[in-house]
Amino acid sequence: MGVDYRLLTRQLDAITKDVSVSVSNYANAAALLFHALSGVSWAGFYFLKDSFLYLGPFQGKPACTRIGLGAGVCGTAALQKEALIVEDVRLFPGHIACDPASKSELVIPLIWEERVLGVLDLDAPVVSRFSAEDRDGLLPFCDLLVRRAHFIMP
Repeated sequence: MGVDYRLLTRQLDAITKDVSVSVSNYANAAALLFHALSGVSWAGFYFLKDSFLYLGPFQGKPACTRIGLGAGVCGTAALQKEALIVEDVRLFPGHIACDPASKSELVIPLIWEERVLGVLDLDAPVVSRFSAEDRDGLLPFCDLLVRRAHFIMP
């Protein structure tokens, strides 16, 4: 979709460089993604605590507040420690429909020192919105964010 992911990562670098409050960095990252990625209806984070992912900073409609590890796209990506691109969420076994208008999803685990801290979750109201280019472009973005803000649930 023509996104300059290197520029997006540099923008994240600039707005998180001297900020020591993790939640602020994640909130700005969600806003940055929501406004930079065309056709995205939701951009945000879930953080892992006690086998559940809990809603963190996001942009978009209200969302599910708790997702079990291994449940839905977010829980599956976190459990597998692997980014998932789902072209049509209606075909994903166990998909959790927080927003029934969502048709495709990209979820990237946030990993610090081999431990899953949570996930970046992106939703779109069209089938096949996300590609390998999106995933690969966002991996360095997520790596930088985790290095800057290893948010750990209390």
